[in-house]
Amino acid sequence: MNKLMDDTDQRLVAALRADGRRSVSDLALDIGVSRATIRARMDRLVASGVIAGFTVQLTSDLQDHRVRALTLIEVEGKVANRVAARLRGLPAVQAIHTTNGRWDLIAEVVTEDLQSFDDVLRTIRLIDGIGVTESNLLLSTLKQPALRTA
Repeated sequence: MNKLMDDTDQRLVAALRADGRRSVSDLALDIGVSRATIRARMDRLVASGVIAGFTVQLTSDLQDHRVRALTLIEVEGKVANRVAARLRGLPAVQAIHTTNGRWDLIAEVVTEDLQSFDDVLRTIRLIDGIGVTESNLLLSTLKQPALRTA
């Protein structure tokens, strides 16, 4: 966590990550401080940029029956930007990351079932400039990253 955050701030952020819709009163009761203290700390954390925003998480984003994978991509030549643009056009590709090392790009892919995943993977492999791919299915999520707003 942030060095400027004390134990109370850290407990507040953890509680908000678990349920961002909790009332200030409930947060104050659980953390053991006044409602005014919770409100002031939330305002300070937002103003300082520690809390970048609040967002909504849809049930469909969390469904365990969906197939989620990280597809590691090696790009041939200097066409990474063109390949990334093509990947951005695929609805199943939720995010694209550049990286160092063996792989040039990592695509986060989410589909409804294995057949759909196979179809998307076939489409990805046919993109000009993609050499080798390796996909790893995500089996379970042990820690969900904090959601960010733009």
